[in-house]
Amino acid sequence: MIVIDPSYEIQDDLDQGSLVKRLEACGRICYKSEEKISEGSALPFVKKIAEHGHNSVMEMAVVTLRLQCSSQQIADFLRCQPKFFVVDLVENGLLVTGSIRAFRELYLSFPEIALAQAMVDFLGASHSYLLEGVWQPLTRQGVLSIAVEKMTLEQVEQLEPFLLLRHRFLSVKFIVNRAVTHEIVRHRPCSFLQESQRYCRYSQDKFGNQVTFIRPLFFVPDSAEYKLWQQAMELTEDLYLQLLETSTPQAARTVLPNSCKTEIIVYCNLAEWKHIFRLRTSPAAEPSMREVMIPLAAEMEKRYPELFI
Repeated sequence: MIVIDPSYEIQDDLDQGSLVKRLEACGRICYKSEEKISEGSALPFVKKIAEHGHNSVMEMAVVTLRLQCSSQQIADFLRCQPKFFVVDLVENGLLVTGSIRAFRELYLSFPEIALAQAMVDFLGASHSYLLEGVWQPLTRQGVLSIAVEKMTLEQVEQLEPFLLLRHRFLSVKFIVNRAVTHEIVRHRPCSFLQESQRYCRYSQDKFGNQVTFIRPLFFVPDSAEYKLWQQAMELTEDLYLQLLETSTPQAARTVLPNSCKTEIIVYCNLAEWKHIFRLRTSPAAEPSMREVMIPLAAEMEKRYPELFI
């Protein structure tokens, strides 16, 4: 067995890449198949994900659009109660941030709404592969009066504090135990992708032919309590590997405990991160959660001192 400490990583590198590469990098965490990433692997992977309806992966990339449009077009858009978007009134129109999944589902439900048409047409012109099965290029007279501009990450970072909190999305990859992720996923405004014990077979070489566990902070190393925990993990690992000889990973995983290491990507806007830190760094929070959230909150305060105070 392997025992490691918990950790986190703000995924700044994904902010600099293309949407399709971002989606692949996040999506492969579920299967721990990152070794399959190559120069041309992203597009086929994302197309397959969309085809199979794995919508959670399509939540892992957001786009911020500035729209110049009429008050009637805004009213028509808001009347359809667009879900999973951040929408703010700005000069001459709207500021709209949504995930690829949100844009796909908006268009499927409300293709007749001019703003939905305009935004999806704009995205489809350069990212048609993200909208396959949903969108087809058409000539639409009703959207000619709508100006759509994609905001860069640098432009989003320059927004006033209220809009920055709402429209700046940031992803963090945590390596923690499953007790921690059981609590993290309760933050419903977030999007999540997590290493799947259903698909991962830890008897494979790429996992070292063994199970990885997170070191518990509750027990002092070499103490009697820690030795009992270690004994329990060793026994669990042995039983799991035995079950894999005749069972599938999804069957064998039923013996695995909360101490198992898992990787999870949490993606949300700064407003939700602020809420998470308020709950998960307090003295009442679960100690293993505080172990990663307190240093993460401190790092975010350094990045955005005007927001995280």
